[in-house]
Amino acid sequence: MHLTVKKIHAVDPTGKLDFGGAEYVPAGRIALEARQLRPEDNYHWWDLDKDTYFVECNETLNLAQDQIALIEPEDRLLRAGGWHAPLFVRGHVDPVELLLTVGVPQLRVKENARIARVRLFRIGDLVKLARKSRKKSPAKSVRSKRK
Repeated sequence: MHLTVKKIHAVDPTGKLDFGGAEYVPAGRIALEARQLRPEDNYHWWDLDKDTYFVECNETLNLAQDQIALIEPEDRLLRAGGWHAPLFVRGHVDPVELLLTVGVPQLRVKENARIARVRLFRIGDLVKLARKSRKKSPAKSVRSKRK
């Protein structure tokens, strides 16, 4: 499944992160307006400079208790000079938000552009796979040599 762009916000650099969370303040968002590139366009575009942005996706995720999803950057996003950190999510995610980094001087993003891919895993299957992997390659004991 792909995730598509609904809104893009600039990051207001006033976030705070402390030890216990009592003084935590998330970074703010400044809405960016998309603009029509050509009169015949049905969808608008954002012109993004080299920076970091919050992207809100059109889709929501509602995962079962035994599911985990990996959200990774779309290949075309990477080749165009942008990326977001891959992340694992569980449960209900609404809205799906990504922290997009633009590493080129300018990246033009169209409304509804595919920005990310979702890979779905069953947690029970991952546990079985890990157990099977451990059985195939038993851990070797390491002894220190003393002189």
